[in-house]
Amino acid sequence: MQIKKMPEAERPQEKMLYGGAGCLSNSELLALIIRTGTGDKSAVRLADEVISYTSENTGGLGAAEVRELTEIDGIGEAKACSIVAAMELSKRMISDHQGAVRMRIRDSRQVAEILMEEMMYEKRELFMTLNLNSRLQVESKSVISIGNLDSAPVHPREVFGPAVRRGAAAVIVAHNHPSGDPTPSPQDVDVTKRLIRASEILGIRLLDHVIVGNGCFTSMKSEGYFGE
Repeated sequence: MQIKKMPEAERPQEKMLYGGAGCLSNSELLALIIRTGTGDKSAVRLADEVISYTSENTGGLGAAEVRELTEIDGIGEAKACSIVAAMELSKRMISDHQGAVRMRIRDSRQVAEILMEEMMYEKRELFMTLNLNSRLQVESKSVISIGNLDSAPVHPREVFGPAVRRGAAAVIVAHNHPSGDPTPSPQDVDVTKRLIRASEILGIRLLDHVIVGNGCFTSMKSEGYFGE
């Protein structure tokens, strides 16, 4: 039997075929996403520059947008779109996995801890729901709306639709403030009131509306906005 030896200077694709994805560096993994380098840079070197640039200028690769990535020499719109798409898919897969873990929700701080890392560095408002069973365990997590710098329009049917389909007993809604200040806006108060009315009609409890800031949060229920 002939034993194949791993090449000493293999390309990322060859390295993955021999040893699996776990043996690749971050730059090598990214090189597989951007696929090709430029006339004077290999894909790995270009990937290394992308990681360095985003770490210094955008808060990390996962927070970078297409427009920002195209500022890097050698990264055009096609490569930038591929990178952003891969990062978004990764976030959603992690989100789905976390949502499937039946963690029992005890208080608003726990909700903030679950969502803080995902929401804190978002540059746009992201409105999400946690759908809970009768034991207040998280059954699923849903992204309801992705807005702009200061708003993420939502409608009760969009918020409670996933809960109805999944037979959820309760819902917790949450969104971030890209400004970093989690103080509720008049729009936040209005949305919360409409969601409370809808929850009463549907018979699905709305347990809280949590606003995530930069390392801090506000529980609208704790602040008295639920009128209890």
